[in-house]
Amino acid sequence: MIRNASSALIPLREATNLLSGEVAPVAPATVPLAAALGRVAAGTVVAHAAVPAGLTAMRDGFAVEAAAVGGASAYAPIFLARPPPWVEAGQPLPSGTDAVLPPEGFADGMVVADIATREGVRGAGDDVAANERLIEAGTRIEPLHLLVFEAVGLKSVDVRQPRVRVVTAGASSFDTVSPLLRRLIERAGGATDAVRAQGVGDIVDAIRGGTADAVLVVGGSGFGRSDHSAAALALAGEVRAHGIAMRPGETTAVGFAAGRPVLLVPGRPEAALAAFLALGRPLIARLAGAQDRLSRRHVLVRKIVSSIGLSEVFFIRSGSDGVEPLGAADLPLIRLVQADGIIVVEPESEGFRAGEEAEVWAL
Repeated sequence: MIRNASSALIPLREATNLLSGEVAPVAPATVPLAAALGRVAAGTVVAHAAVPAGLTAMRDGFAVEAAAVGGASAYAPIFLARPPPWVEAGQPLPSGTDAVLPPEGFADGMVVADIATREGVRGAGDDVAANERLIEAGTRIEPLHLLVFEAVGLKSVDVRQPRVRVVTAGASSFDTVSPLLRRLIERAGGATDAVRAQGVGDIVDAIRGGTADAVLVVGGSGFGRSDHSAAALALAGEVRAHGIAMRPGETTAVGFAAGRPVLLVPGRPEAALAAFLALGRPLIARLAGAQDRLSRRHVLVRKIVSSIGLSEVFFIRSGSDGVEPLGAADLPLIRLVQADGIIVVEPESEGFRAGEEAEVWAL
C-alpha cells in the first residue's frame, strides 16, 4: 500500500531489508581482464603456476655461477675463458647460473667484483607461489589485482556485474542527478542503462521493461500532484514502503516489479544521494555478492545534532584534524560537492559531540 504524507515512516533498517533481504547475487560472467576493472570477483582466483617459474634476473648484467667467481675483486680478479652470458631484467637465467653480476663487475675478460648466490636474482615462486590465492570472492577488482592476474598469465576472470536500469521520471530535460547515480552504480561494480519517462504509464513501462537486475527511479517519489513514481510502481508491481524514516530522503520508496527490486529516490541531489548510499549501494553490493564495505571511525571537529526517531544522513568532509559535518537535508550543491563521506546517525541518537568519534562511510 502507498503511504500518504501523514503515515508513520518505515525505519531505514526495515526498508533496507524490504528492498534487499530477498535478493540473491546475480549469475557470474566471464570477462577479459580489460573489462574486469571495478567489477566484483565472483569467486576466489588462484595462481595455477609459480611466478617466476625459475630463477629470473632482477637487473641487467652477466649471469654467473656465484661459487665459481666468489671472492673476486679489482685486486684479485678471476679470469674467465669466455664472457658470461648477458641477461636483461626479467629474463630467466641460463642453466648453471645462479646470480647476476652488475655490468661493472666484468671487465677485460675478468670478474672484478664479489657476488653471492641468488644476488640480483628472484627465485621460483618469489613473486607468486603456485596455488596462492590472488583475490577472494566478493572483492572489487582494482588495478593491482590486474597486475598480478596478468603476471600469472590469466586472460579472463569471473565477475558479478549487476545491471541497473536508471529511470528519470518527470518532464524536465535538465537532469544532473541521474548521471551522478549512474556513475556511482558503475563505480560500485554495476552496469546501467538510462531511460526517461513522463507520466504514470511511461514510468510503469520503464519499470517493467529491459533486462536489468534492479531498477532505480529518480524523481517523482513525493506526494505532490506531479509525483507519479510511487503510483507507477504500484501498477507495475508492489510498493513495500513509501516514506522512510531518514533525512534527507523521507519520500524514498522501495518495492518489487517483474521479479526485481525497485528503489524510488527523490529528485533533489542531496536527498537522492543519501537514499542511494543508504539503500541503493547495499542493494548493488548484495546483487554483486560483494564483501561489506568497511567504515572507519573518525573524530568530529564540530558537533552533529540530530532528531530522535529518524536515521539522519550527514555529509562530511575529511581534514587533517578529523571530519567536518557539512549538513544533511537541503544542503546546497556547492557544499555537497565538498563531501567525501557520510555519517548515518541512528534514530535512537541525538548526534555526536565535537571531539567524539563516529563511523564514516566513504563516498
